[in-house]
Amino acid sequence: MSQSPRSAVDKALDLVEAVARADRPARLADLAREVDLHRATAYRILLDLVRRGWVLRVGDTYLPGTAALQVSAAALRHSLAALARPVLEGLARETGMMVNLQVLEADRARVVDVVRPERLAMISHLRDEALPVHRFAGPLALVAALPAEARAPYLRPAEAAGHPLDGDEGLLADIARVERTGVALERGRNEKPVASLSRAVRTGDGSPVCALTLVGLDAEFDGAALEGLTGRLLAAAAELEHVLTGRAGPATAAGSGRPDGGAA
Repeated sequence: MSQSPRSAVDKALDLVEAVARADRPARLADLAREVDLHRATAYRILLDLVRRGWVLRVGDTYLPGTAALQVSAAALRHSLAALARPVLEGLARETGMMVNLQVLEADRARVVDVVRPERLAMISHLRDEALPVHRFAGPLALVAALPAEARAPYLRPAEAAGHPLDGDEGLLADIARVERTGVALERGRNEKPVASLSRAVRTGDGSPVCALTLVGLDAEFDGAALEGLTGRLLAAAAELEHVLTGRAGPATAAGSGRPDGGAA
C-alpha cells in the first residue's frame, strides 16, 4: 500500500525536526535532501518557518528558532545558545564579568543564556527576561544594528514608559551613538551600581543575530579598563560570527569600537 502524500504541515514539521537534529548549522541543500523535498519547496517552507520563529536563519545556514526552543528540549542541544556557550564562558574568564546572550523578539530582546562569576552573584542574571531598548545595552546594540525602518516596534515601549526619543539624552541619540561606535554602553540606567557593554553579532549581510553583553560593577567600566573590555568584547563577537557563519570579519566593522561615554 502506497504512502499518502505529505501535507504542508508534514513538510514543515519534517524541516523543523531536521534543523533540530543537525549537529551543526544546516544548509538548505542538506535539509532538502534529508527530508526528500525539492530545494525550491524546502526554501519556501523555511521562509515561513523563519517568519514564525521556528527556524533562525544565519547567513546561508539554519538553526532552531526561539519558538522551537520553547517547546522542544531536544532542539536546545544544538541551539544558538549551545553554539555560543563556549564564547560566553571564554569571555567571562578573560574579563571576570557576567556575560549574557540576547536575541530580538517582537519589541524587546530576550536573555537566552548567561555566565555569571561568583563574585557578581549580587547582580541579577535576567535569564529568560525580555528587556526594553531604553534601559539595557543588549537591546540597544541589536536595535542599532537594524535598518532604521525596522526599529519602530522597539521604540514603542520607550515611548509608553515616557522615555524621550529626541534630544541629546533621547533614545534616537543613543542609537546613533551605537551606530557610530559599534558598541552600546549603559551605566546605571536600570540598576545604579551596574554597567553593561554590548555588541551585536551579525550575519554576512549585516543583519543582527544576537548580542553579547558584558555586565559588572560600574566602577570597572572606566578609562583603560573600559578600553580593555571593549577590545575583548569585539574579539568575542567576531569569534561568534565565525562560529555561526564560517566567516570572520574585522572586529570593528560596524564602528570604531570605542564607546564615547554617556549613558547609552
